[in-house]
Amino acid sequence: MASTRRLRRALVAVTAALACVGAIAVSPASATGTPRIDLRVLVLSDGSPWVEGIRNQLNIEGVPTTVVDLNSSARPAIDDAFLHDTVNGDPRAKFQSIVKPADYVPALSYAETVAITGYETTFGIREVAAFNWANPTLGLNYAGYAGSVDGVTAQVTATAKANGFGSLAGPVKFEDNDPAISESYGYLATPLADDPAHSAHFEPYVTATAGGVTNGTLAGVYTRDGRESMIITFAFNSMQHQFQLLGHGIISWMTKGLHLGFNRNYFAVHADDTFSSDSRWSISGNCTPGESDNNCAPGTTTPPDIRMTAADVTYLKNWQNSHNFKIDQYYNGGSSDLWKDDHNGQDPLLDAYLADKASFRWGNHTYTHEFLGCVQNFTTVPWHCDTNPDGSIKYQTQAFIDDQIGQNLTWATSKGITVDPEEFLSGEHSGFFLSPQQPQDNPNFAASLASHNIKYAGSDNSRDPLTRQVGGAQTVPRYPMAVYFNTGTKQEMADEYNYIYTSRANGGSGICEDNPQTTTCITPINTTTGYDNYIVPLEVGIDMRHVLANNPRPHYFHVSNLAEDRIGYAPIEGVLSQYGTEHNANTPLLNPSLKEAGQAMQAAATWSSIKDSVTAYVQNGVVTIDAPAGATVPVTAPTGSKLNSASGPGFGAAYAGEVSAYQQGDFTLYLP
Repeated sequence: MASTRRLRRALVAVTAALACVGAIAVSPASATGTPRIDLRVLVLSDGSPWVEGIRNQLNIEGVPTTVVDLNSSARPAIDDAFLHDTVNGDPRAKFQSIVKPADYVPALSYAETVAITGYETTFGIREVAAFNWANPTLGLNYAGYAGSVDGVTAQVTATAKANGFGSLAGPVKFEDNDPAISESYGYLATPLADDPAHSAHFEPYVTATAGGVTNGTLAGVYTRDGRESMIITFAFNSMQHQFQLLGHGIISWMTKGLHLGFNRNYFAVHADDTFSSDSRWSISGNCTPGESDNNCAPGTTTPPDIRMTAADVTYLKNWQNSHNFKIDQYYNGGSSDLWKDDHNGQDPLLDAYLADKASFRWGNHTYTHEFLGCVQNFTTVPWHCDTNPDGSIKYQTQAFIDDQIGQNLTWATSKGITVDPEEFLSGEHSGFFLSPQQPQDNPNFAASLASHNIKYAGSDNSRDPLTRQVGGAQTVPRYPMAVYFNTGTKQEMADEYNYIYTSRANGGSGICEDNPQTTTCITPINTTTGYDNYIVPLEVGIDMRHVLANNPRPHYFHVSNLAEDRIGYAPIEGVLSQYGTEHNANTPLLNPSLKEAGQAMQAAATWSSIKDSVTAYVQNGVVTIDAPAGATVPVTAPTGSKLNSASGPGFGAAYAGEVSAYQQGDFTLYLP
């Protein structure tokens, strides 16, 4: 407590000293022209979660930054020379905005604080102070409430929506994942009365009610002496939902709606194994008897497989139409042919799909779902790869893989099903490396991808999270959802979940006991209500983190989850519902195909590798972009911006109350 008082006294003393100095103008020597402001953000980081959270948001949106580690003894001095200079006689601001850990930063010297203040005043640079305690030096009364804000539903104000936060509908729900732990500490306060002598005004942007304080401010903009600072009075990190909702708005506000980078919200879900049957989890045996490496006890009864029915197809079609959302169908045509062989040439499931085939988005998932990596040997548990006489791994041949890819495309053509031949998904993501059995990609798999001119191949994000090139194809990592392939009912799903995540004493596998560094043991969930009340909310939370992270990676489960209890729909509906509640119609949730997801990832990765070699600045209302030859540059700009002249075509696509696009070569934008 004593150290806190000392810190507060120091803050007040420094702020008072700066107030005496007033608005300090900087006058760069020989600077006589119109100021030029470079499109780059300065991040002064002390390593705290809040400033690193904003740094992460800038990174995922592709905004160029200069990061100064305030804890480093070798860091540069934040002085006039660091902040600005002249170019061709015109004053240049090197940064369009500044992010600080707080309004008062002990690691900055008095001279550095003065330099920053003068810089912001002279060039009209906005500042974000990431986490602060409410007090009069920030334009706020002392906090009426200080404590946990877990579970609070805050509101974005109308002023905020008109100034960078236009994507948000209003409610901002703070996480409360564990009632026993305070996950976010905040100060709720009300603004001070305006001070005309310093043109001082505090405008609330995010308000909430807690601890008896009604509509207290958690974030707002403090204007005084020609400076604008966003003051945030709650702690956060990059993964918390409340920050992810607000993160893009913070960037839009600090950059006045103009910056390099591109941000979208994506959500795609793939249903694997269309037309196939999936083995079923045995509740009594705690295993999946139908799988080759099932590890079941001798005598375990094999329950019936799970397969969709014609009624499930009708439900899927109607559900997609009512939710305006496609669940991609990754099909195995051979599975339908085999079903017909065993059922007098009839497959009602195929008939139902073909009756509405244009209603679905299709993807090639091989003809009969064969393993395309090494030749598997199931004489051991777990299985191992067969080897050649010289001891090397024996791989599936290119001819075998070519047949699985090509025959499935031919099958689709014969049925009038439209498939993009540049997209492909192997069964079990096979063909790619799989540790520990197969440490390298099957070279024949890579050759087959190239021979079929496949450009985008789905991979497993849990084992291969980075996009890479394999045989001419770009991998598109997919997130597995907590909806297991071998479960058709809520009870089966909850039972298997319990087995995986509970201790041996509670009837579980003990995996959580054996691997405490990666898995936490839970109290067994109710097998009747646990899926809806526990598993689905967890999955929705995980998926929303992906959705709000400018992350186009698809999610996946299996068509078995569209059958029987149809358990696959619940987490999707949860995401769509929450997203719709929190966002305005100007920020639609995008539902990309595998190719579209791959293209978005590819564009972002390419931009990340070249963004520091691009020159971009705004001067006199004109944005100038000078890029390396052939480079494509993402820009986000205010609505009404024109390309290459004041009367040119409108720039970009509308999204989140702004316009944005990737644009190739050198170009200019004329701001409204």
